[in-house]
Parts: sequence; structure tokens; C-alpha cells
Amino acid sequence: MTNKWRVKSLDAVLATAEKKSLHRSLGPVQLTLLGIGGIIGTGIFVLTAEAAQKAGPGMMMSFVIAGAVSAVAALCYAELAAMVPVSGSAYTYSYAVLGELVAWLVGWALILEYAVAASAVSVGWSGYIVGLLAHLPHPIVIPPALAAGPYAGGVVNLLAVIIALVITVLLVIGTRESATVNAVLVAIKLVALAAFMWLALPVMHDANFHPFAPLGTSGIVSAAASIFFAYVGFDAVSTAAEETKNPQRNLPIGLIGSLAICTVIYLLVAAGAIGSYGAQPVFAATGENLEPGSMALQARCASLAVEPLVCSKEALAHVLRSIHHPFVGNLLGLAAGIALPTVILMMIYGQTRIFFVMSRDGLLPDVLSKVHPRFHTPHVVTWITGVAVAFAAAFLPVGQLADISNAGTLFAFACVSLAVMVLRHTQPDRKRPFRTPWIYFFGILSVLGCIVLFVFLPWQAKLLFPIWSAIGLVFYYAYGWRHSHVGRGHPEVPELDADAPSGFISDEAS
Repeated sequence: MTNKWRVKSLDAVLATAEKKSLHRSLGPVQLTLLGIGGIIGTGIFVLTAEAAQKAGPGMMMSFVIAGAVSAVAALCYAELAAMVPVSGSAYTYSYAVLGELVAWLVGWALILEYAVAASAVSVGWSGYIVGLLAHLPHPIVIPPALAAGPYAGGVVNLLAVIIALVITVLLVIGTRESATVNAVLVAIKLVALAAFMWLALPVMHDANFHPFAPLGTSGIVSAAASIFFAYVGFDAVSTAAEETKNPQRNLPIGLIGSLAICTVIYLLVAAGAIGSYGAQPVFAATGENLEPGSMALQARCASLAVEPLVCSKEALAHVLRSIHHPFVGNLLGLAAGIALPTVILMMIYGQTRIFFVMSRDGLLPDVLSKVHPRFHTPHVVTWITGVAVAFAAAFLPVGQLADISNAGTLFAFACVSLAVMVLRHTQPDRKRPFRTPWIYFFGILSVLGCIVLFVFLPWQAKLLFPIWSAIGLVFYYAYGWRHSHVGRGHPEVPELDADAPSGFISDEAS
């Protein structure tokens, strides 16, 4: 079988998974907390400023649009994740339904989702730490050259590089985040956001919501395309499928529950930021719109006497300091500093496991699926991923990284939604513990929503994605097409328990 459209049967996928040794110990509450932990991160803590520059107060609608697209994609994800509870996420689902070539492109796109997202969160973490250090009783000022990349007049974002490499080392030596630790860190983020809402919502002013859409409908949809990044963490829940108790029931609860909770939180936080401080875009002296993260916007911000929301690299902490709550603002910055690294860990972890599964299928070299003899982790691919994450974080702005990540994510989500509809047609009798309601309505809506948001991404992200995909095709035809286990007639990959990588969060879960 040499056809590039060859599929890996769902029975083979499940048979392979049964040979793995990951302990199933995660319940619905832990999965929901895992989803909230993955979703709430740089998106709301940092990208609020990016969204405000594109949509002003209209970013409230941007959150709704991005959340709606995520919700219909989550419904599709839930059906496949419950039916095929294995690692690999959208890559595995695509392989089983749409064929190897599409699966390869999805797996290649997931590099943009996970690795680039980890870079974005690293940059977001750096912004909060720089701000926190500068507002200590005895300020510590990070030199501008080391606080940002060339996009903002700096040289390298040193703190972003450091946190990415520290997380990589932790993953290599096998320091795993237990479910208990994850719950604590999620609680820290939620308490910080609750404090923000408690202080900001009561002091809202109607005037700050006008004009509501200074850049029109296109600005709102453009902001939705960028802020989509704030929702994509729910995908990480599906990567924990092999560590989930009763996945057929618990995965849909974790996916959809975490998304619903986060949407409500986002809207309240956005309303508090807009109403209490204002979120109008900053325009050039000539009146033209300025691109978020650009040198022109940086220069314009530097010329203003009062720093607007759109100019801040620590948006929520900046709002609290500006409405006369500097101590709580610093605490929120500290909470971000403590909690955001766990999002980086989840993203790098998710990326290494995608690589692991692709290598297990023969599409990538075997060396990527080798585990460390002492630490029992896939150390080679973890180091490759970690160094790449650190490099991108060193030189690119958070908004641009988020947009690049979104390009890969939207493609993967569209493929998953398409796969659900195809599978309903080709295998209608297969057991489905969770069935997406009105599949041909919600599935088509998900695909169209992903396409619309992709169209409204900045041109750099739209241009990079086909280039990245073309590079991926070169790799596929140079190696994966010939070495594929399915292509060689071995769809089931025998695995000894000792060959499986260590679990991520299950070891201390109960």
C-alpha cells in the first residue's frame, strides 16, 4: 500500500494504544481543571492589549466570536476524543479518517499550535515579570535590550528564553506536573482574575465603551482571529486521553466544561478592563491605524504621557495599577509569573507527544521516539522542541507568535471537524459514546468559522502557513512516505511498556 491517502484504521489506532502503559487516573473535574489551566494563560493576561488595538471595546464581541468557533470545534473534538481516546490529538484523528498525507499536514501544523504557542506564552510571561520587577519597592530594571526582541527596539527577550529552557530541562529530567499542582496553579490564575474583576467591574464607566467599534466590523473579526489563541488550550485535554478514566464520558465534559467556564471569565475580564480604564486603539499622528507589536506603535506609545492599555505588555496588572490598586496589580503580575510557566510546560509537552506519535508511526525518524534510559522521557524531541521555542521567543512579539500559532490551529480544527462528518458517513455504526448534535450543521459551521478567522489573520501569518506546509511536504516525501508503518503494512506498532514515555500528570492524580 503506497498510496499517500492510506488511512490507519481506528481499530489499529486503538490496538496500538492498548499496548501503552500510561495509567488512567484523570476524572472529569481534573480534566476540566486541566482544560482551564491550558486555556487561561497569555490569551487573557496579555493579548487583551493586542485585541484592543484591533477592535477597541468591540473586543467583547471578538471574545464571543472566537469562543463560538472554539465551541463548535470542541463539540467535534469531543466526539472523536471520546471515540478514539489516544494520544496524538488532531493528527491521530486525521490519520484514521482523512488519510496519511492530511494527517502529516495536520501534525506539521500542530507544531505551529503547540511550539509557537509555547513561545508566545514565554514572551507574555516575560512581560509580566519585567513589569513586576520594575514595580518592586526596590525596583529591578531589566535593560531594554534584554527585555524585548528587535520588534520593540531590543536585542533579545532574555527572560523568555530562560523560562522556555528551564521548562525544557524539567520535562527532560522527568519533573512532571501532578494533577494536584495543576489544580493549585489553576486556582492561582482564577483567584488573580477574580480579584481583577472584583476591583475593575464596580468602577466601569459607560463612556469607555464608546466608540464601541472604532475600526468597524473587520476590526472585531480581526481581533477575534488573534484572540482565538486564548481558547486553544482545550485541545491539550485530548492529548491526555490515554491517562483518563472512562474517557468516553469524561473527555467531552472536560473539553466543553472548561471552554464554557473560560468564555464567561474572558467576557467579565474584558468588560472590567474596558469599563474601568478604557481600551481605545492608538493611532498614528496622521490618524492611520498602527499594527499591534510594530515599531511604529512602540514609538507612538513612547510619545504618550499616559500609557494606554494597548501599549502595555502586562495589560491586566497595568489596569489595576492605573485604577489605584498597585499592590493587587503587583500580586496579579506575580500570579501570572507563577502560573504561566505551567501553560508553557503543557504546550511543550503536547508538542513532544505529537512528535512521539508521528515517530511511532514511522513518519519521523525513530530517534525522536527514543526515551532517556534514566529519566524515561523522550529527551531528544524535547530538547529540539525546547530550543526552537526559546529561539522564537527571543526575537518575535507575542501577538505575532499568537497569530502564527492560530494559523496552524485553525487548520487542525477544520480537519478534525471534517473528519467527524466523514466518519459519520463512512462508519455510521461505530460506537460513539458522545455524538456531536446536529453534526452536519455544527461541523460545517466549525469549518467555515475556522476559514473566516484564518482569512482575517495578519498577512504574515497567512503567508507563513503555506510556506510552512510546503516545507513539511518536502520532509514527508523525503522520509515519511517511504518509512510509514502503515505504508509498509504494519499499522499496529508493538510497544513494550518500558518504551512508552512517562505520563504527564497522572502519577500523583487520584
